[in-house]
Amino acid sequence: MFQIKRICCIGAGYVGGPTCSVIAHMCPEITVTVVDVNESRIKAWNSDTLPIYEPGLKEVVESCRGRNLFFSTDIDSAIRDADLVFISVNTPTKTYGMGKGRAADLKFIEACARRIVEVSDGYKIVTEKSTVPVRAAESIRRIFDANTKPSLNLQVLSNPEFLAEGTAVRDLKEPDRVLIGGDETAEGQRAIRALCAVYEHWVPQARIITTNTWSSELSKLAANAFLAQRISSINSISALCEATGADVEEVAKAIGMDQRIGSKFLKASVGFGGSCFQKDVLNLVYLCEALNLPEVASYWQQVIDMNEYQRRRFACRIIDCLFNTVTGKKIALLGFSFKKDTGDTRESSSIYISKYLMDEGAKLFIYDPKVLKEQIIHDLSQPNISEDNPERVSELVTVTSDPYEACQSAHALVICTEWDMFKELDYEKIYKKMLKPAFIFDGRRVLDHLHAPLQDIGFQVSRQEADHTSAVPNVIFSRSKIRLRFSNAALNFCCHIKKEKKMYPQFE
Repeated sequence: MFQIKRICCIGAGYVGGPTCSVIAHMCPEITVTVVDVNESRIKAWNSDTLPIYEPGLKEVVESCRGRNLFFSTDIDSAIRDADLVFISVNTPTKTYGMGKGRAADLKFIEACARRIVEVSDGYKIVTEKSTVPVRAAESIRRIFDANTKPSLNLQVLSNPEFLAEGTAVRDLKEPDRVLIGGDETAEGQRAIRALCAVYEHWVPQARIITTNTWSSELSKLAANAFLAQRISSINSISALCEATGADVEEVAKAIGMDQRIGSKFLKASVGFGGSCFQKDVLNLVYLCEALNLPEVASYWQQVIDMNEYQRRRFACRIIDCLFNTVTGKKIALLGFSFKKDTGDTRESSSIYISKYLMDEGAKLFIYDPKVLKEQIIHDLSQPNISEDNPERVSELVTVTSDPYEACQSAHALVICTEWDMFKELDYEKIYKKMLKPAFIFDGRRVLDHLHAPLQDIGFQVSRQEADHTSAVPNVIFSRSKIRLRFSNAALNFCCHIKKEKKMYPQFE
C-alpha cells in the first residue's frame, strides 16, 4: 500500500489550518505543510496570535509547529514534495454571471488544480477538502488529464470536512465520521486506502466511510442542508408559538425527545450563519434547478427564506418595542460572530440585524470578545449592507472593547451571539446606566434562566419567539406589570413585503 509521509494543504483558513494541525499532532511521523498566498495569514500562523480562534487550537499548533507542522508561502515547493495535497480554499457563492447568488464559484479550486499539475511529478493524491458542488472532482480530473505528463500520476479524492466552528478541534479528534470518496478503479481504491491509513492513527475504522466521489461530495451538501433545515423549521415554529401562546423552548424539548428526531439544532434563535449553511443550501438549490427539479429547488430555497424572515422579524420587534422608531437611539449590540467560540462573522445574523437597524437610523454600539473592529466595519460596509453608502457606517456604528461601555445610555440591549460571558454580566450595573424603560432583546435565549431577576431589576425582556409582525396581541414581560398591546409593525412589515417582492415572492 502507498504510504503517505508528506502532506501539503493549500489554504490556511478555517478548514485547512485546524485540520492539518490535528493531523500533524496525531501523526508525528508525517510532515505537514500548510501553504497560502496570504503572507499575513501565514505570519499569524507562525506567531503567538493565530489568525483564527478555536478552543484548544493554539495548544495543538504549538505542540508540533516547527517539528512536523509548518506554515509557508512557498506553495510550489510544498506541492512538489508532498505525497498528498489537500485543496482547502474558499468556494464562495457566485456574485455575477450564470448561477449568481446560488452556484459555488470554483475559480480558486481551478487555480489550485492548474498549479498542482504544473509543478508536480510522480504519484500524488489530490484531495478536495473544500465544500464543492457535486462532480467538482471531475472538473479537477479533466484539468489533470488535459495537462498530463509521462512522469505524472494524479489521483483525485473527496474528503469533505464536517467541522463546527467553536468545536473544530474536538470534531477533528473525535469525529462522528470521516468520509472519503474516490474512483471505483483499482488506482482509486489504492488512493482511498492510503488516506484511510492516515486517519486510522486515531479514528476507529468503523467511523471511516468510503464511497464513490459523487456520493462524498453530495453528502457534504446534504448534511449542511439538513442541519440548516432543522434551524429554519424550529424558527418557523417560534413564530407560530407567539401567535398561539405556546413556548418554543417547551415545544422544542417535546419534539427533541422523539428519538426519531433528536434534540440537536432545535434552538430557536435569530437564524443560522457561518460559511457553510447558506452557501451549501443555495448550491443545492442551484443544482436542483440545473437538473430541472423546480419543486425540490423551491423546497430548499424556503430554508433560506425562513432564515431571512427570522432575522427581519427580530429587527421589527426591536423597532416596534422602542415605540416604532429607533432613529437616533443608541442600541447596544452584544455579539457579532455568527456563533460563540469563534471570531468568524461570515453570514452572521448580527450583520443583517445591524443593517435593518441602520436602515432605520439607529446608532449601534457593538461589542464582541473575539471579532476585531476592522472586521465589523468591513462587514457592515459591504454594498448590500450599507446600501452603497459606507459613510453611514462611520456615522451610525461604534465598536467598543467593553460591554458596559456599549450599554451606557442605551435604549436597548440586543444579544445576537450566545457567548457564555453574557450570562455573567452585572445587569444591575448595566440597568443603572441605561435609559428607561430599558429593554433587553435576547436573540439567542441565553438569559432565559435570568428572566425573573432581570425583571426584578426593572428590565423589560423580550424573548425570541415574540413576533411583533402579527395582528395578535404581544406581551412584554415586566416585573411591575404585564402590558398587552397590539402591534402596529404589521403594517410596516406588509409595506416591506410589497417593496421586496423578489425576497418574498410567496406574498405577492
